[in-house]
Amino acid sequence: MWGSRFGAEPDADAQRFNASIDFDQRLAPQDVRASMAWARALVNAGVLSTIEGEEIQAGLREVASELERRQVAFLESDEDIHSVVERRLAERIGELAGKLHTGRSRNDQVATDLRLWITEHAPRLDGALADLQAALLERAEADMALLVPGYTHLQRAQPILVSHWWLSHFWPLLRDRQRFQGAAQSAARLPLGSAALAGTAFPIDRKALAADLGFAGPCPNSLDAVSDRDFALEFLFSAAVTAIHLSRLAEGFILYTSREFGFFELHDAYATGSSLMPHKKNPDVFELARGKTGPLVGALTGLLVTLKGLPSAYDKDLQEDKLPVFHAYDTLAQMLPVLAGALRTLTVHPERMAASLDDDLLTTDLADDLVRRGVAFRQAHDVIGRWVRLAHEQGRPLRSFTLDELQALHPLLDREMYALFDPAQSVARRRAIGGTAPSAVAEQLADARQAMASLSTYPNHDRSPGSRGGLS
Repeated sequence: MWGSRFGAEPDADAQRFNASIDFDQRLAPQDVRASMAWARALVNAGVLSTIEGEEIQAGLREVASELERRQVAFLESDEDIHSVVERRLAERIGELAGKLHTGRSRNDQVATDLRLWITEHAPRLDGALADLQAALLERAEADMALLVPGYTHLQRAQPILVSHWWLSHFWPLLRDRQRFQGAAQSAARLPLGSAALAGTAFPIDRKALAADLGFAGPCPNSLDAVSDRDFALEFLFSAAVTAIHLSRLAEGFILYTSREFGFFELHDAYATGSSLMPHKKNPDVFELARGKTGPLVGALTGLLVTLKGLPSAYDKDLQEDKLPVFHAYDTLAQMLPVLAGALRTLTVHPERMAASLDDDLLTTDLADDLVRRGVAFRQAHDVIGRWVRLAHEQGRPLRSFTLDELQALHPLLDREMYALFDPAQSVARRRAIGGTAPSAVAEQLADARQAMASLSTYPNHDRSPGSRGGLS
């Protein structure tokens, strides 16, 4: 594509080092699609005749079919997917193929291809995220009657509904979906027509070209258009934050499926065993979800560092933008359906949850009751804290203290305090919006369903995980 300027053949090792065809071949559908739109734009600009444009597009459709069926043999001279498409087009239609590259550069081509790829693949992740959200909603609805300790610092804190815990993982995923939607919207600007850096010299209607490709409009500055990778960073940031949320969910499962907790049990289909210890049932899928988060955070960091010192316009460093984007997508596309399946098939053990609801979880309710009787909260906290200390020192549950012992701590501690040792009543008192009371959680569930419905359509794209051949 550029060899006539040089008097020597490229070094074989340098050529392999320079090539990106091993990974950018994934952009083949987008490269053909953008090339067909470019051919139409050249016809509209009077650069190509209608017949030439039709012949080029027919040839590109044949090339696309070959690439989709994996019938194209890549050559050592194929540097990238652009050169493959142009070579195969020339082999089909001859010298006319050479007119297609009029007024464009691989610089604006690759930026356009990657933007198209992200706008097409972000909705697929959205569909998988929505399915995981749906699994969380299903669990929340099924487990509404169950109580479990809530934890801070991994220490038992207060009783909550299990449904409240499930929903605590729903809302981060909603924000993740909104971030991916924003990344897709950022990507929906057209670089094509910016050429190498200065803009095309032919009368291309870039607004019409943008509309043809489904973009919101053209990039306004040709220098920025070929160097901007903010949209890739936004995609990677969305992926990294999603992975962190999935890792936190996974950590909860790893803890709660352990024998020490025993709140949940994974279905055999989503667990693994030990090659040595016959009794083991390991949560490997959740450990991998946790473990794969690090590389996704690293992918974002890597591209940030790649971009930070680049001068204006295109530099070959930008070739390294695609691998982290592809890796992030592949990781989430593989992970999300597995986690949704594990959630839907797990077994809940209410008896283990109930057994973990000890008196200490209700100390805030005891202090709150003193507040209702006119005691300042700090004083009430001190009184209940001394009660807890005595109970721990004597190895007794709080409810075992006699009335005389209670009134020695504070005269307002009376027989009515014993009625507070009821985790269900503790939960029911937390009725404020966002609280764990059944009434508040029911409202939260309704809000969650409404939020799901509001994101059920993705702008200009099919968001279902089965679209375009699934998450591949």
